[in-house]
Amino acid sequence: MSDDDIGKAVREWAETRRLDRVHLERWLALDAISAAAMLEAATRLRLRVGQLQASLEMLEEIALVDGTRVSAVLARAPLKRILEGAGPTPARARTFVDRLRAMRFPRLSRALEQMRTEVAGLKLPHAITVALPKDLGSDELRVEIRAQSADGLWQSLRALTERMEGMERIFDLLGGLALKA
Repeated sequence: MSDDDIGKAVREWAETRRLDRVHLERWLALDAISAAAMLEAATRLRLRVGQLQASLEMLEEIALVDGTRVSAVLARAPLKRILEGAGPTPARARTFVDRLRAMRFPRLSRALEQMRTEVAGLKLPHAITVALPKDLGSDELRVEIRAQSADGLWQSLRALTERMEGMERIFDLLGGLALKA
């Protein structure tokens, strides 16, 4: 595929999905191999516009930090497995964006994994769910309790109270990240 063909295919993709001009120009500014690799990823994963915008930004940042091209980042094993893998396309697209985020923000990814480990270590009853914030730019933790009776609610509250030390560790991790984000 020639450089002109790649540019034309990128413009067609952008036009049919109403990609904004700024991101289209950024995409077209990539070297031809990177633009084609991005087009292949967008097509294979059927990326939504927001997913493409986020992916393009993170890919450019990763490539800049690593001193390489976007196409080289896309060729890395974790991303290649997602692109060539099986399974529902929307799930693969979400995993792709999440993997890029982990590559772009490795400290935040490690902290999120540490918090997930802390939550799992609490061994809370099934009636209690602890939800970490999605972007870790917040220090807000969501705790959901499902109960079918007052006794069930009291049991859940006692279980949560008994594990407050672990909950405090999670809040400390979140607070530190929110300050750095």
